[in-house]
Order: sequence, then structure tokens, then C-alpha cells
Amino acid sequence: MVACNQAKLSDARSYYLSGAYHAASETYRKLYRQTPRDEQALRGVVAFEMAENYRALNQSARAAEAYSNAIRLGYPDTMMFLSYAQMLHREGKYQQALDAYTNFLTMKPNHPLALNGIEGVVLAQQETPSRYEVKRMELFNSTRSEFSPLLTRHDQQLYFASSRENVPGERRSIVTGMKYNDLFVVEKDVQGNWKRPVRIPDAVNTEYDEGTPSFSGDGEWMYYTFSGAEEGKQLLPSIYYSKRVNGMWSAGRPLQIVPNDTLSLFAHPALSSSGDYLYFVSDMPGGMGGKDIWRVTIAGNRVMGVPENLGTSLNTPGDEMFPYMRTDSTLYFSSNGHPGRGGLDLFMAHYKESRRDWQISSLPQPLNSSADDFGITFLHNTEAGFFSSNRDDLRGYDHIYSFAYREATISITGIVVDQEDQFLVGASVYVEGSDGSIRPLFTNRQGEYRFKAAPGVTYLFKVEVDGFLEQKQTLTTLTEERDTVYFVDFEMIPYDMPIILEQIFFDYDRATLRPESKQELDSLVAILHNYPDITIELTAHTDRHGDEAYNLDLSTRRAKSVLDYLVANGICEERIQAVGRGETEPITVGKSIADRYDFLMEGDRLTESFIEQLTPSQQVVADQINRRTEFRIGRPTFFIP
Repeated sequence: MVACNQAKLSDARSYYLSGAYHAASETYRKLYRQTPRDEQALRGVVAFEMAENYRALNQSARAAEAYSNAIRLGYPDTMMFLSYAQMLHREGKYQQALDAYTNFLTMKPNHPLALNGIEGVVLAQQETPSRYEVKRMELFNSTRSEFSPLLTRHDQQLYFASSRENVPGERRSIVTGMKYNDLFVVEKDVQGNWKRPVRIPDAVNTEYDEGTPSFSGDGEWMYYTFSGAEEGKQLLPSIYYSKRVNGMWSAGRPLQIVPNDTLSLFAHPALSSSGDYLYFVSDMPGGMGGKDIWRVTIAGNRVMGVPENLGTSLNTPGDEMFPYMRTDSTLYFSSNGHPGRGGLDLFMAHYKESRRDWQISSLPQPLNSSADDFGITFLHNTEAGFFSSNRDDLRGYDHIYSFAYREATISITGIVVDQEDQFLVGASVYVEGSDGSIRPLFTNRQGEYRFKAAPGVTYLFKVEVDGFLEQKQTLTTLTEERDTVYFVDFEMIPYDMPIILEQIFFDYDRATLRPESKQELDSLVAILHNYPDITIELTAHTDRHGDEAYNLDLSTRRAKSVLDYLVANGICEERIQAVGRGETEPITVGKSIADRYDFLMEGDRLTESFIEQLTPSQQVVADQINRRTEFRIGRPTFFIP
């Protein structure tokens, strides 16, 4: 039995070493099931090698499970603990990944990939999704893989690679077991809607892998990745070029970047906006470890000079892949070496001429996820486009996703009412912004106005209604990007109508203002300061109880107390006429009072005879309503009737 297992293990290893990962995974899985449980050492070997194979296939869930088994069975490999942490990280199991990274660091202190992993896990746990919206493009996708979309021809065409089952031929990749990738194109119809993908029928597509295309500005040259196979072995990827002749792409030919280098891979070409440089990925000597991004000067099918590594700010001991040049100084790429959310994450690199170096920043969620996110392309002058990801696919297959940045929705709304909370229809609301914007608005039947605002802008509001004082307010919107609604309401102050000061209190049988009256009176002080041209009549009233002459004297003294407070707070006495009315002017119930007390109706006049018809408890309330202090604004001299 052991000999048979050993023979099968050698077969699995042979598949793995030749890059035939799909066949290797089938063999390892059978071998693990058939190995007796008491042969723990052999089961540990199989579990570890199976995990390595699943990792090569990009099947992180299966790889994590296999690494867990290898650890449990005591397989002696320190770096396995790092790989296990990385697979948990890619599955979005952040707390388990953090524990695994921490465990690995006890064996390999200060290991850069583990430290980056911990930083990425912490980032992922703390981050909140951005305003980007991501959608899976079902029209473009199949039941297999699609990746590396690229927009061309003024955003009218989208190229990508796919291994879908309707690719012609029967050859299958010895790596994945799927059909080899071909180049596909999607075009827009006359209405601007995307049509279904079509395989490029030109000679550029072969029986082997083509992918990650890039095009010259004039559309004459296409550079892409080609991977062949021979004698059951996958060959290293190379960069090929094709020329468009009479509307057809010619058969691809290898681009000689480093002559006679047969031991390094060259892949993922990306032409700069100017067309002067070709950026690409390689593991050639002189890099930082893993796969790095390089560039070389190019003209058509000729490479000039030697490749230049983009340096340590951008490249890491991990893998940096799938470059995309949005401008000559702005590069997008994917990496598993920089701190991220798991797997390949998307990054932006901006070249700072003053520092002669790249400034790197990670793209936010949901553009990045715990899975592999890569191969981004942008619509012109827009924060929208497409990218590829294997998120939400247990098989590890890649698919095309769209993305678009949704601007924060900031709106300002408010209502304009009178002192009885009645909506004022057709009120003029003039809004002027510090950004130069001007909006003349009018309230609707609900007394409401509304408009869309911008972040970080100060708005001045001016409201005008016939028969009311003009009112002004200011508001500054926040600069942070989040959906926000601001409310700016106006209670208009009328001319020639009494306005009750609700919170004016006196001790029983006295004219001394109580401290809790201060807030209400300060509001009146503010009105008089804001409108220096107006005058007011200030009136105090008592209830029906007591002698009429006494009530008149008490109300007069109370009106004088309010006058004294206003004068003490800077209001000229000549602007105020203070009058005591005693019990001679019972109140007429308005809407606000009627809404507050169900035994009163709008228009009721709280005379002594009316109050005597109420219940004792209702009489107490009615008397309290009659005991009031109010003011009336005189019609200003500038008012034109």
C-alpha cells in the first residue's frame, strides 16, 4: 500500500513541477483520501504539497484547509505558516489570519511579508466601504474566467481575455484544466449599450493563451501576453505584438525585451499614454523578489535600451502585476506585497517628479476585496470603468466587474412658516453660495424649498414674504464625502400682528422677571439688534381674576420689567412702547393654541363668560393662556403697502 502511495505521490509531484496543476490537484486529492490515518507523516506531506498546488491554482479556500491539515499533522516547514496566514487573509478571515501571521512571526521575527500581512488585516478590519459602486457584468461573463479588461477607441470597445467553453478547439490548459484564453472584444451599439462579447477572429488568437492586451494610441499596434505549451509542459509567458493590417490583427510575434533570456517570464504589457514606454511584469534578475513591474523604451516592434525596474517604492518582495497607465505619471497595478485586504489588491502609483519616485496608495473597498482584484481600466476623464476579480467564486475563476464613483448627495431643505406654524406658499428664498452659485427659489404648497448643494460651501439664505420681516441665515456644508441632508427653516416675523413670548415668567402677584425668562427675552433682543429700523409695542396681559385696576397696574409693571431688560441689553428705549392691558384684551385662539388644547377651537375668544362654561381644569388652562406677554412690530417706514 505504501509503495503504491509513493508511486502516486511521485506522479502528483511530476504534474506539479511541470505546471499541470489541475491534474496534480486531482492526484493529490485521491492520494490524501487513500493514505491511512495512522501514516501521519505521509498524510502531512500530501496535505502540504496539495496546499501548495491549490495556492498555485488560486483556490485559497482549499489551500487554507490543506495547510491547516499539514500543520495539524506536523509537517516540518516554517514558511507554510506564512502561506496559511495569506490564504486565510485572501478568504477574508481576518482575525484568523492575524493570529496566523502573529504565530509565524514568533518563528521568523520581522519577516516583511508577515508584517505587511498584519498591516493589511488591520486596514481591512478598520476600513469602511467607499462611494464606489461595483457590479458584476453578467453580459460579459461566462461560467469560466474573464480578466484584464481594456477600453479602447474612445470607450467604444472593451477587450479582455476569456477561457469560456465556446472558444474554438479542444486544447485545455495543463495548468487550470480549462480551455486556453483567447482575446474577446465587446462593442457599443448606436444607443451606447454594450453588445455581447465576440472572439477576435483574427490570426492573433491561437490554440494557446492570449491575454492582457494594450494598444498604441493610433490603434496600429497591440501588445499582449502569450503563453504556449510543449510536451505536456507550460512555457513561460512572453510579450507578443501584432499589427493591424486592413482591419485585421496579424499573427503575433515575440517582442525581444531581453534577448536570449529564456529563464524569465515577461507578461502584462501596458503602453504609456505618450507611447514612449512599455510597462511590463517580469521576474528577471535585478528585481525586488517575486514579480516586479519594469519599463522599456519602445517604438512599434522595436525595443530600445535596457529595461528599468520601477524601484523599491513600487516593487516589493511579493508580486506586482497587471500595470495600467492612466496617464504618463499615473500607474495602476495589483500587488500582494503591499499591505492589502488579501490576495492581489489594486493600487495607484503617482510619479512625483520632485522626488523622482512613486507615491503609492491603495484603492478603497469595494474596488478591493479579500480576493484577487486586478486589471483595471478607466473610462476617459471619469471615475468609472472595469476591472477583474475572483471575488465570490469558490473555484477561483476571474470575472469582469464595472465600477463607478457615486458623488455624495448633499441637499439643503427647509420650510417657511408664520408664527402660527402655517406654511407660507410662494415665499422667495434667495440662496447665494461662496462657490459663486446663485439660486432663486420659491416655497411649494407645503411651504418647502429644496436644492442640491456642494461640499465645503458657505450658503447665505435670504427669505422675503409680503407682510413679514426679511430673514437671513448662513450654513456651511461639511467637506467630508457622505450623503447629507441639511435643514434650514424659517419662522417669519409679521408686521402688525401680536407675537406671544411663550416663556416669560413672573412670581405670583409680582412684576419681577424670573431667571428662566432670559432665553426668550434674549431672542427678542437678537431680533431688535438684527432689525435696527423696527419699533415694537410690548404688551402684558393678566387673567380675569382680581380687581380690574389692580390687574392693569400689575400688567403695566410687568411690561416695564421686560422693557428694562431689553434696554439693559442695548436696545434703545425709544424703539419700544411698553403697555399693560390687564384683563381687557382676552386672547383669540389661533391655530397653534387650538392644536395644543383639544377643548379649544381656532377663533375662540377667551372672555370671562367663555371660560366660565369650561370645566375647572380647563378654566385653569384658559386663564394661563390669557396671562401673556406679547409684542407687535410696527410697520417700518420703508414698507410700501
